[in-house]
Amino acid sequence: MQLSLNYALAGLALLAPNALALLRFSCSQLVVERLDPLVNPGVTASPHVHQVIGGNTFRPLMTPDVLDIPSEATCTTCTFADDFSNYWTAVLYFRARNGTYKRVQQKPNVGFEAAKGGMTIYYTPSYNGGKVTAFKPGFRMIVGDPTFRTEQQASQFRQLTYTCLQDAMTRTGETKDMPKKPCPAGIMANIRFPTCWNGKDLDPPDHSSHVAYPTSGTFESGGPCPATHPVKIPQLFYEVIWDTTPFNNPADWPEDGSQPFVWSYGDQTGYGNHGDYVFGWKGDALQQAMDTNCNINCPQLKSQSIQQGNQCSVKDTVGEDIDGWLTELPGAMPVTDASGNIIY
Repeated sequence: MQLSLNYALAGLALLAPNALALLRFSCSQLVVERLDPLVNPGVTASPHVHQVIGGNTFRPLMTPDVLDIPSEATCTTCTFADDFSNYWTAVLYFRARNGTYKRVQQKPNVGFEAAKGGMTIYYTPSYNGGKVTAFKPGFRMIVGDPTFRTEQQASQFRQLTYTCLQDAMTRTGETKDMPKKPCPAGIMANIRFPTCWNGKDLDPPDHSSHVAYPTSGTFESGGPCPATHPVKIPQLFYEVIWDTTPFNNPADWPEDGSQPFVWSYGDQTGYGNHGDYVFGWKGDALQQAMDTNCNINCPQLKSQSIQQGNQCSVKDTVGEDIDGWLTELPGAMPVTDASGNIIY
């Protein structure tokens, strides 16, 4: 697969600021626990573990009728200080030969070494010009499906991939499924959200039908938006690096040579890769950034240091052991195959 264009173009933007605009910034880890205010609103202890970044209003119930995120948030783990959005993904586990599980830690991207794990976040406007509409208050979305276990299913989401890092700068060789051999510098999950909006729904019941990919090609190739979703929105993109290097000894991998990493939702294929987003930028800050073609750094936006972002946190409301050697995945989540059969 082609290299991650967003990452490569970020480097080009530093050299040719008039050629490209994008935001690329660090968000440290906020909390790791079994909460999912989109899929399981109001539920304390969702079915599987998530790692969350962003503003400190993250909680079991975050519907707009009970929470005005920018007004109530007091800090964010992101380096743009007016971004109180929340971004989250599932958590990766290593399954040992004896059947126990150990959480894989995240590590920061190149240039963000002070961050506590977390993610690198991108907001990229249109590559071929034209108006880009920033997300509105109350907007939220999900991309991917944790129940998917086949390549055919995963193909519905064109740009959810993995990179087996040969070194910290590897950006080639993306795959839809989990890497099949030890990765010298870890595994990067790449989560790119759709870039076309229907212009009316902020959060439909399925949290995804209000957005769509271009009718052809990809966002980077300038494919047009479908008539049903005519409004161009920024491409939201997560890079999440999982430090799998402590588990790279082949002697610790399954005896049949299969890969040993399992998502917290019980998927060892990788096809269930997914990400969640709740918009929480203050005022029109994100729209300003898109309109003024901010290039990596954005003087129009209020910033803070990574160290300041590291100080923001929320209390773990579930309170369970997710870090020791576990006899089962948190929440007793089973590992299943493409037919839904329980493997472990």
